[in-house]
Amino acid sequence: MYSIKAKIHRVSVCESTEAVIRKRTETMLASVVKFLKSEDGPTAVEYAVMLALIVIVCLTAIRAVGTNANARFNQISQQLT
Repeated sequence: MYSIKAKIHRVSVCESTEAVIRKRTETMLASVVKFLKSEDGPTAVEYAVMLALIVIVCLTAIRAVGTNANARFNQISQQLT
């Protein structure tokens, strides 16, 4: 059986843990709200979209060059045999 002192200690530990979790949640929520209200959020999204488009263009160009190089190497290989 638990003594009253042990029960009080358990309750106070649980309450302090809940308080810490509540404080961290409030802090995180405040940070998200601040980020959404600031002008940096849309700017970061715009940069991410531009970066994605640049990557797509680069991959398309590399694939085209690779296909052309492969065709050329096959042509040279056939001429050598």
